[in-house]
Amino acid sequence: MSGSIHIPTLAPEVIFKVGEFSITNTMVNVWLAMLIFLVLGFFITKNNRLRPGRLQNACEYFLEIVLGYFDQVTGERKRTIKFLPIVGSIFFFILLSNWLGLLPGTGSITLGHNMLLRPANTDLNLTVAMALCSVLLSHLYAFFSIGFFTQIGKFVQLKNLVLSFKKGPIAIFSAVIELAVGLIEIISEASKVLSLSLRLFGNIFAGEVLISVISALVAAFVPLPFMLLELLVGLIQASVFAMLTLVYLTVATSAPHGSEEHH
Repeated sequence: MSGSIHIPTLAPEVIFKVGEFSITNTMVNVWLAMLIFLVLGFFITKNNRLRPGRLQNACEYFLEIVLGYFDQVTGERKRTIKFLPIVGSIFFFILLSNWLGLLPGTGSITLGHNMLLRPANTDLNLTVAMALCSVLLSHLYAFFSIGFFTQIGKFVQLKNLVLSFKKGPIAIFSAVIELAVGLIEIISEASKVLSLSLRLFGNIFAGEVLISVISALVAAFVPLPFMLLELLVGLIQASVFAMLTLVYLTVATSAPHGSEEHH
């Protein structure tokens, strides 16, 4: 063996504390990703021209690719532009965070007894927070797009239950079924948060463990194919998270089936 095997723990390691606030190694990677985006955004906006340079040209090229994929989900460019700031930010942040986890020194440079750098998405707190933002924002967009009561009506059908008492047993039974379906929809919204967060966390954490073990056993060349695989996994997981968020936004801002005919 080339050295002892350091298996990452489920919880991120605390590097130091600022008062009662703990600074973890995953937070360092998050701040590094944010710094890269800030610097990149500064240079793009500063050098924004009608005849783009190399950096602007490359960013516009990738943006056009992303817009094309988003159009396939939303069905129209207007909706794509509307959701782009949210979904695009999520996609590129997850992608960069995943790829930063493959930088030399990640998982090997230590501060005291803890790793200094660790892939940001191996922190379940981060993936749950992003999943919550995705689901909550889909409802917030829906409130402004189709109306507050229309969106709430997808989950709570109390009005139909009250009115059904005047229409007979069949109407009451149908109203109860609608109310139960609404409760199931609420549970499904919670399951979205779980599935989004655990899928991203599980895949990135498993990749970190695999590379840590392989690197400790054989330090040179052998880990390289696994790192290339993790580049692909990072891209796929960023795409899946972003596309599911886009689907949630698109579905939430669409009027319920039959509402056009009703109006």
